[in-house]
Amino acid sequence: MRVLVVGGGGREHALCWALRRDLPFGGLFCAPGNPGTAELGTNLPIGALEFDRLSVAIQDHDIELTIVGPEAPLAKGLADRIQSTGRLVFGPSGSAARIEASKAFAKEVMAAAGIPTAMSHTFTALQPALEYVDRHAEPLVVKASGLAAGKGAIVCASRAEAKRALTAMLRDGRFGDAGKTVVIEAFLEGEELSILAVTNGEEVEILPAAQDHKRLLEGDRGPNTGGMGAYSPVSLATPALLARVKRDVLLPALTELARRQARFSGVLYAGLMIDAAGVPNVVEFNCRLGDPESQVVLPRIKTGLLGSFHAAAAGKPLTPIAVDDQAAVTTVLAAAGYPEEPRRGDRITIPADLPPGTMVFHAGTHRDEAGVLRTEGGRVLAVTALAPTMEKALAESRAGAEAISFAGKQFRKDIGWREIRRTAIRL
Repeated sequence: MRVLVVGGGGREHALCWALRRDLPFGGLFCAPGNPGTAELGTNLPIGALEFDRLSVAIQDHDIELTIVGPEAPLAKGLADRIQSTGRLVFGPSGSAARIEASKAFAKEVMAAAGIPTAMSHTFTALQPALEYVDRHAEPLVVKASGLAAGKGAIVCASRAEAKRALTAMLRDGRFGDAGKTVVIEAFLEGEELSILAVTNGEEVEILPAAQDHKRLLEGDRGPNTGGMGAYSPVSLATPALLARVKRDVLLPALTELARRQARFSGVLYAGLMIDAAGVPNVVEFNCRLGDPESQVVLPRIKTGLLGSFHAAAAGKPLTPIAVDDQAAVTTVLAAAGYPEEPRRGDRITIPADLPPGTMVFHAGTHRDEAGVLRTEGGRVLAVTALAPTMEKALAESRAGAEAISFAGKQFRKDIGWREIRRTAIRL
């Protein structure tokens, strides 16, 4: 099989790493890829939104299966475009990808399907939104409805803070078109959980659960980011809870999307808040693998990933996926100035003697004309470690993060702290 992975971030590097085990030499391509994917397959200098050039490349390289990583090309209809040429694609249609591309649409789907989620209202005009906030309990959450690179959800401790966020979106255009429609919702108490499920539109194969760390600083302080690290497994995700998520969240969402003529095939991501009673409420849906969840989930998959992706793309029954029992921790290294104004161009040094079982996934990197590796984005690298225990995986991931150097490097040393605390309490 010849496979093309579309995208150039850490998720796509992790995908290429995981798929490479099942593919013969020369069978893996990535567009546009990054310095990490270049070591695993053939990078094609084609952007994820260059649909015409991607279509030509798929034909020229006789690609059997295209796997679309980022949400933006899915929302713009890349899967539809590839399917129209008779080729297989793993990723939802543009109509189904609205489950992520429009939080307002996602709320409509959840309401119609009876999926548990926070109470909310949607607005396109500033004044009604401000008046609604005056009547809303504190805290509350203001979300840009469209795609905002994971930064469009603002948790507001006060009504005044919520009004500032609404004004920035609806009047000042902070998130551009993504913020022209906003969703104001009640703040959910509990613990977050990331569930990623491969689906052919009817059945689901749930991948290992993970927990992301959104805040920039240790102790879950500082501004929200696209994700500063993740860990898996999560003891909170018991078999009973996963069965409930499948029954009450995933399958109802698929049924409602199909009813709306938007059959979903690919990875359906449910970002959940688990309350004190163990009830899962949906915070958000995504239409693709998470980032950095991919970097911690995919290394735990031993076999079956490519087969499952291929079956989902072909609309066939899903094949089983085997999961490693070891723990995995991913620590994200961010550039100086992230998340507001990440600096680019700093030289990166990755030592050759990182701890065994440690993987470094490239996200925002590039090589200059002299071949020197440099920073090229906000989240630069993700260091993942596999180990028999969560404590050891965290120690090795952190050691790898400390060993890599570039000016202004930012990273958290407490990834997985909730799980380690839970383990200590049980002991």
